[in-house]
Amino acid sequence: MSVTWSNGFPDLLCGEDSGVFSGESPECSSSDLEYSVSAEESIAGFIEDERNFVPGFDYLTRFQTQSLDASAREESVAWILKVQAYYNFQPLTAYLSVNYMDRFLYIRRLPQNKGWPWQLLSVACLSLAAKMEEPLVPSLLDLQIEGAKFIFETKTIRRMELLVLTVLDWRLRSVTPFSFIDFFACKLDTTGTFMGFLMSRATEIILSNIQEASFLEHRPSSIAAAAILCAANEIPNLSLFNPEHAESWCDGLSKEKIMSCYRLMQELVLNDSRRPPPKFVPQLRVTIRARMRSSSDSSTSSSSPSFKRRKLNNCLWVEDDKGCS
Repeated sequence: MSVTWSNGFPDLLCGEDSGVFSGESPECSSSDLEYSVSAEESIAGFIEDERNFVPGFDYLTRFQTQSLDASAREESVAWILKVQAYYNFQPLTAYLSVNYMDRFLYIRRLPQNKGWPWQLLSVACLSLAAKMEEPLVPSLLDLQIEGAKFIFETKTIRRMELLVLTVLDWRLRSVTPFSFIDFFACKLDTTGTFMGFLMSRATEIILSNIQEASFLEHRPSSIAAAAILCAANEIPNLSLFNPEHAESWCDGLSKEKIMSCYRLMQELVLNDSRRPPPKFVPQLRVTIRARMRSSSDSSTSSSSPSFKRRKLNNCLWVEDDKGCS
């Protein structure tokens, strides 16, 4: 498959998390470990500001009461993770995509139309996140892979992107768990010996649990602290650390919130370790060649796939709240 890439958007790139995923194992020198007052204040500032980048406290309740479709969210997040893996996007890109989606859904309802609004929202959020974080971004058509049930025209996705930006008040530089994990890893491993492993494993744990709606009630700082603690459990030298002491890492952390998230994460990590490894089935990429329409095709009913695709891409919902009938 030929993929079209753009040159990225340097003015949109987030810089504060770039060191986490650079591939280099960070080291904590004696001066680094002192963590100046300004660094401590920066992290404390993230903790204070993180509430502005998460859905409201009753968002999880909407899934529990089936006001929102939890299975549709799971499918959307699973698709985002597949595309992230396919293009080797940064973990932060996937997390931001889901963050934008959740914040949008908290403020704005989707039409109940057989799943296509979820797919359109997922593509738009992933595209925006990729433009924020990736140096090379596939075209909007090339982004719609890995089991996408609907294919949208570029103009439709761009209109949806604009709606997402408007609903989120253009606040895309979110505070995420990745804003904290390097700081927390240094706090736990003061020698810097296991920094690389802690950050890498914590990243895996965060992404592996992003589909779980239960984590929606936890703030990014608590998720980051819990992930670092779970990663430390896999290192004998660090496994004796008392998780209840994690609140001392920075002002603003809550022992109760960290421990609640940590226990939930431990349970899910343990369950994942017990699952058999997945069977990898080769993917078949099917290309359908266009053909000339015969006279008999001219009477195609409105139920044909091509008619439905045109109807989806011409839908005005993203502009005036009117759903497609």
